[in-house]
Amino acid sequence: MNHGRNHSLFCKWGIHTGGAWKALSGLREGQTQVDNPQNYDEAYWAHPIDVHFTTKGLQGWPKIHFQVWHQDSFGRNELYGYGFCHVPTSPGTHKISCPTWRPAGTFREQVSQYFVGGGPQLKNPDLIYSGADRYRLNTVAMGNVHMNIGVVLRNFDKYGIEC
Repeated sequence: MNHGRNHSLFCKWGIHTGGAWKALSGLREGQTQVDNPQNYDEAYWAHPIDVHFTTKGLQGWPKIHFQVWHQDSFGRNELYGYGFCHVPTSPGTHKISCPTWRPAGTFREQVSQYFVGGGPQLKNPDLIYSGADRYRLNTVAMGNVHMNIGVVLRNFDKYGIEC
């Protein structure tokens, strides 16, 4: 993740799917280690995610959502940003850059965050990947999470789906 000056970042991730999708193996959510780069403007997690799904339909194609957190020198964790991206629909290896953002909050919350830490967080994390009320949020761009994703599709052609 390119993030500017904040060090000690880690990422909580999850995979959201529709009702027709079932995880056969692997974890649907997890967390990376804390990376504290000394000479770089990027945190590297190199965290493998290996999940195998089966589906009865294409609705609810998988999305990966992120919560990037910053750990300060006192060991306190504060939200750095949210983000999500769709898993590619074509087989092969894909490089994806997922933008992250955080709620801006009111002027008072921004001043408090500067001096005390913390900051506004979403009450309902489902807003990360659902477009319901996200458009009403006042947000601040926080950088990008870069991923290499390998997608394998099996037996889709048997059901008339071209890949």
